[in-house]
Amino acid sequence: MLKNIKKSFHTNSVKRTITIEASKDKVWRKISNIAGLSSWVTDVKKTTYLSKKRRNVGAIRKITFEDGNTIEEHVVAWKEGEYFTYIATDGLPLRAYVATISIKVKNKKSTQLTWQSYFNSKKMSKKQFTEFVTFMGTFYELSLKNLKKTLEK
Repeated sequence: MLKNIKKSFHTNSVKRTITIEASKDKVWRKISNIAGLSSWVTDVKKTTYLSKKRRNVGAIRKITFEDGNTIEEHVVAWKEGEYFTYIATDGLPLRAYVATISIKVKNKKSTQLTWQSYFNSKKMSKKQFTEFVTFMGTFYELSLKNLKKTLEK
C-alpha cells in the first residue's frame, strides 16, 4: 500500500540572468512586445492579447504552448526601457506567480537581462514542487538562450 504523501503549499523563486551583445533599446523592443513570445520563449505556439492595451500596466496576454496548455498573464508594473512585472492568473499549478523581466546596460554593446519570479504552489508534494522549480529554471535558461541568439544575429 502506498503511504500517504503529504501535500502542502510551497514557496520558491527562480532567477536567471544573461548578457546579450545588443543595445538596451534593441533588447527592450523585443521583450516589451509582450505578445511576441513565440520567437524566443521555449515551446510557445502563440500569444494573443486579451486586452485592448498592448503595453504597460493593464495589458493582458494569453500564452498557448505547443502542448496545448494556456496561461493568462496580466502586466502589473512597467517602467519603459527598464522592466515590467506580470502575474499569472490562470494555467499554472500555482496560487501565486509574479515575475519581472528587467534590463540594464552593461556597456555600449551589451545588455544584462534578468528574469525572476516568485511563486506559491497549489497543494502538491515536496517532490512535485522541487520538479516544478527545476523545470522553471530550465525553461528560463532555454528561453534566455533563444533570446540571446535571436538578438545577436
